[in-house]
Amino acid sequence: HYPLRRQRQMCIRDRVSTQSTGITLFFTFQSLLIMTSIGTGYDLSATTFSPDGRVFQVEYAHKAAENSGTAIGLRVKDGVVFAVEKLVISKMLEPGSNKRIHTVTPHIGMATAGLMADASAVLNWARKESGDYRQFYSNEIPTKILCDRLSGYVQMYTLYGYVRPFGISILLGGVDKKAGPQLFCIEPSGISWGYYGCAIGKGKQAAKSEIEKLKLSELTCRQAVVEAAKMIYSIHDDVKDKEFELELSWVCPESNNKHTMVPKDIKEQAEKLAQAALDEEDESSDDEMDA
Repeated sequence: HYPLRRQRQMCIRDRVSTQSTGITLFFTFQSLLIMTSIGTGYDLSATTFSPDGRVFQVEYAHKAAENSGTAIGLRVKDGVVFAVEKLVISKMLEPGSNKRIHTVTPHIGMATAGLMADASAVLNWARKESGDYRQFYSNEIPTKILCDRLSGYVQMYTLYGYVRPFGISILLGGVDKKAGPQLFCIEPSGISWGYYGCAIGKGKQAAKSEIEKLKLSELTCRQAVVEAAKMIYSIHDDVKDKEFELELSWVCPESNNKHTMVPKDIKEQAEKLAQAALDEEDESSDDEMDA
């Protein structure tokens, strides 16, 4: 009787195994259908494409950049101007700390939107790359070449499973001896574009609409500083957002074509004009509502 009992046990075991396999395959197929429809499971790595060709980790990096304060870059006839809406997260912070506008080389500046720790890491790499270029060629790196190399570095972090994309967008601008004023925007995916005017951060759509109204080829850097300040003040939402600190920098003949922060007196004048324009706009809105 022992061989017969052993045979029955093996048949029962095979039947249970077959049923378990069928149930597992069924639930696996159902899970794949759900993952395909809502994207779940395809966002665990930057190396995984979803069935419709999306890389969710890169899209999440874009969201991180859009949650930051607005940054604006304007390329005008005699230089480049940067303006940043730096949200003040605590009243205990010292004014001027945690800057979002940085100097990469003497003639190139960088403004960022997104995670400040990621911006610091990218800034350090850009400075190292610029130093290597200077040491090898005995000349400052052109803005376009630095943009290409920085884009490649950012894009490299979207290719491997053991790293994550940078959660920042970058505005890179400067004045070159041959090419003149240059302005580029680098996205978290690593793609870069050349612009006359560009905005990144949570208010980028509203800022781009205002930039399109300007005749940038006719503006000087002094005029662009005022226009950029007006944009930042008009975009800032006092109800939803916290207090902010305006950062302004430029690369122009007034700074000897070097990237520096805008002088205090010019900045204060620009802020006064921006605040006056905002108050005038609010008064006109109130009059229209009363009418």
